Amino acid sequence: MPGLYLLAILASAAGVAALDVRFRLAAPVAPVRTAVGVAIGTAFFLAWDIAGITAGVFVRGDSPLFVGVDLAPHLPLEEVFFLAFLSYLSLVLHAAGMRAVSRADAAEDRAA
Repeated sequence: MPGLYLLAILASAAGVAALDVRFRLAAPVAPVRTAVGVAIGTAFFLAWDIAGITAGVFVRGDSPLFVGVDLAPHLPLEEVFFLAFLSYLSLVLHAAGMRAVSRADAAEDRAA
């Protein structure tokens, strides 16, 4: 079914966004910084992919789950969405980890 992979990426991103909003981790706290971070991360990984494609390390496989739109040889449309999702997920996980460490430190300070 064409587009199923893209749909899975978007559904996963929606789940991460719901957790982000619910727990006020990244975008609700600093929306511009989050958007810039996602853009920089996506650009970095896209450059990494292009370097890998140019070197012949990365190749696009055939799958009926892809939409079928290639932005460049061996670079499907879904890759950009995946890289943006990966960057956003990393920011949300980092924010959650920082909050957990902060709370653990606060609890330790109260116990001391």
